[in-house]
Amino acid sequence: MQLITNAQQLKMPKLGLGTWPMLDGECTSAVIQALELGYRHIDTAAGYNNEAAVGRGLTESGVPRGDIHVTSKVWWDKLAPDAMRESFQNTLNALQSDYIDLFLIHWPGQEGWDVKAAIDTLVSFKQDGRALNIGVANFPLPLLRHVVEDLNAPLAAIQVEYHVTLGQSALLDYARQHDMALTAYSPLVRNKVSQIPELQAIAKKHGVLPTQVALKWLLDQDNVAAIPKAASKANQQSNLDALKVQLDDEDRRIIATLPKDQRLVSPDFAPEWD
Repeated sequence: MQLITNAQQLKMPKLGLGTWPMLDGECTSAVIQALELGYRHIDTAAGYNNEAAVGRGLTESGVPRGDIHVTSKVWWDKLAPDAMRESFQNTLNALQSDYIDLFLIHWPGQEGWDVKAAIDTLVSFKQDGRALNIGVANFPLPLLRHVVEDLNAPLAAIQVEYHVTLGQSALLDYARQHDMALTAYSPLVRNKVSQIPELQAIAKKHGVLPTQVALKWLLDQDNVAAIPKAASKANQQSNLDALKVQLDDEDRRIIATLPKDQRLVSPDFAPEWD
């Protein structure tokens, strides 16, 4: 499994297991199964209500904790410093770990939130060694630029929705310029990629699945990781097998013609994207 590495000492496998919206036993079983298959990157969040289930999976798998990259996140309504610290400790407790590999602010706060205080608190988790790396999720480019350039936050990654029908070229260019990974969530367009004729044709040409084409398109990109949710062993293995797919320039040209404005995730508390 190829790793994304950077000056912050990030070592994140390019393909991970997304765990939303799995809960309880289903989530624990999926984590154990994924680790048995060879996954070493697990993504969770306080807002998913499954960190404890993920923690049980990590512990029961028998895979050494140091061999697994775990990402988690603090919810947008817990960004005041004291609330962030409490949420972070709750995350560590739930994951049954004394550190986390990558800890993110899940969404920007609402109007008037104290960005500097939140970022300072996030940075403190890295400084005390309990977060090996820090980052943000769902930050539009102007806010990301403010955090990196004005607040000098040592971010290692940004996580955003990114797939064959939603472009993120500006964020990705910025991430590369600043030695940050970009993790793509909803990389399979919530399983809608299998209904896209162009992907069906590319998949047929290579004897693979449209989901594998969509994943490999992302994984072929520098600095990009992807975290598809998969509960079944078959789907987890299928996503792993996407790593073997060989796309060519014509495939990429066709994918480039697809619309790139199809955003799936934009809750009421989302920021202005443009």
